[in-house]
Amino acid sequence: SRERVAEIVRKAPEKVRGIFDGLRLPTAGVDVPEPAAQNRKVAEDPETELRRARTRALIRHARAVDDIFTTQDAGERWSPAQTRELGAARDAFEEVRPHGWRDAEAAYKKNPELAREAGSGQVRRAVQALQLETELRTDPQRRADRFVARWQELGQTSQHQYKVGDMSGYKATRSAMGDMAKSLERDPQLESILANRKRELGISFDSGRSLGRELAFTHGIDLGRGRGIGI
Repeated sequence: SRERVAEIVRKAPEKVRGIFDGLRLPTAGVDVPEPAAQNRKVAEDPETELRRARTRALIRHARAVDDIFTTQDAGERWSPAQTRELGAARDAFEEVRPHGWRDAEAAYKKNPELAREAGSGQVRRAVQALQLETELRTDPQRRADRFVARWQELGQTSQHQYKVGDMSGYKATRSAMGDMAKSLERDPQLESILANRKRELGISFDSGRSLGRELAFTHGIDLGRGRGIGI
């Protein structure tokens, strides 16, 4: 009926006003982002940017480390410019992830290929290794377990390499064991925990030496210069 149509027409403006209640329309020529999108951006940006900053710091640091590893492998000393870049990369990493560069370098010493991968932008494996090193650093007992397992593994590997005449592999493995023994000089907490596990490390008597030197003496390892980058 005509009355029904008129009623609908009269109510239509009320419905339209209800939809836009509380909405401030922008003035002409002013582009105002939608509130929801704007709030979401504010909420997400700090976390997203921190992740990106950490990734950038990881890649830069990995490139600096890999550059030094490459120089070492060529039998040369790294340059002052390389030293400065490593220091700057460490500082940048420390700023966005405390202890990050230390954990990363611990991982790279065990597997130098990770530094090259991460430096090229392939960071997945490096991140996993870094996280593991963080866990080991913050859990002394687990770090001790890892040390014993790794030492025993390298010991068995070196014996097999010697037996089959793989002398280059044997020397590399013994060098890695030397690095492990020397690392105890910089980790008195770990050395203290391992003092009660000497037999698992192949030490049958106490000579009074520090544990690191005792390991080297017992296993005939030369504590010469290994793959060190100041850590």
